[in-house]
Amino acid sequence: MTNPIAFPSKTTHLSLPLLFVGQAQKEPFINQAFSLIDGLVTGIVNDSMATPPADPQEGASFRILEGATGDWAGHDNAIALRIGGAWEFVTPYNGMTSFDQAAGVRLYFYDSWQKAAEPTLPSGGATIDVEARSAVSELVDALRAAGVFEKPA
Repeated sequence: MTNPIAFPSKTTHLSLPLLFVGQAQKEPFINQAFSLIDGLVTGIVNDSMATPPADPQEGASFRILEGATGDWAGHDNAIALRIGGAWEFVTPYNGMTSFDQAAGVRLYFYDSWQKAAEPTLPSGGATIDVEARSAVSELVDALRAAGVFEKPA
């Protein structure tokens, strides 16, 4: 007979709480896990900030910037979700992506949050290829519209 599987207290990637055999009051753990999944599965954050908003809506999510203050102090780079009137924090892992609604840009995490750098459009040169320049410009515009690059100021 094999030994039973021993689970940790939280899931590996999203830190969702896991239940234990014979655990009383399972509802808070399940509700917390569902709320975290609901806030993270879309891959969207409302904004990127270093200071928590004064009156956040239930279910709001934010990417915490470096030098965070207030309730977010010590949680730089984490995703903060407002659940049950309190902040829940999810530590990002390499490969995690998010779309910042306020900035209109897709971010990815690899040791820190990053965004794709928009390439410089071609200019100058001895031979001007109008079709190639047009194709590159259209490609950059399409990637910008898809949120790959930050919106121009």
